[in-house]
Amino acid sequence: MKMDEFGGGETWRVFRIMSEFVEGFETLKELGPAVTIFGSARTSKNEWAYKATLKVAEKLARRGFAIISGGGPGIMEAANRGAQKGKGVSVGLNIQLPEEQKPNRYQDKSLTFRHFFARKVMFVKYASGYVIMPGGFGTLDEFFESLTLIQTGKIRRFPVVLMGRKYWEGLIRWMEQTLVEERTISAEDLNLFYLADRPDEAVEYIVKYHRDSIRPTGERRKRSPLPSPVSQNE
Repeated sequence: MKMDEFGGGETWRVFRIMSEFVEGFETLKELGPAVTIFGSARTSKNEWAYKATLKVAEKLARRGFAIISGGGPGIMEAANRGAQKGKGVSVGLNIQLPEEQKPNRYQDKSLTFRHFFARKVMFVKYASGYVIMPGGFGTLDEFFESLTLIQTGKIRRFPVVLMGRKYWEGLIRWMEQTLVEERTISAEDLNLFYLADRPDEAVEYIVKYHRDSIRPTGERRKRSPLPSPVSQNE
């Protein structure tokens, strides 16, 4: 007999949640350096964002990074497809949704989550960087959560790249003119992300930051400081 998840089965729900974490940890524990790519599930193959994601994922894969996406269509498909094209490991963290989320066929490692929060832990836990392509509420959620976690010191700092100046410049302008002006964030907080237009630019920014960590141990050197994310593109 199936227990009511919101009634007598609440305790068992904890074990279902735990099982998602355990499966995720066990599947991804030996993944190595990886970049998580976010963006809209509604992006079609002929759009700039899809093509740019394909190139970013392929180039990062060829530089030694696994690619993680949400496992669905649109930008997620482009990320996984690009990873396979670049001979890298392609990871899809799928979510059970009534609409929009249908797993794409370009996944080497595939997990399916019922709970968003368990899935989000996997996105950040195994990421050495984020690439944020044009997207909607979910993409904005991941972008701002990453900045919050870095800002508050809850996770180590890693490169967060916004791709597409035309798409994101209005949001950045609002952050500068409202959040900074109202002192709800500091001006330095705008340096937690980097704005890029070209796939090569995004890839080189991430690789430069992680160059030491993906070299053999005996060849590692002191990491260089990050360049200013916004001013670099002005």
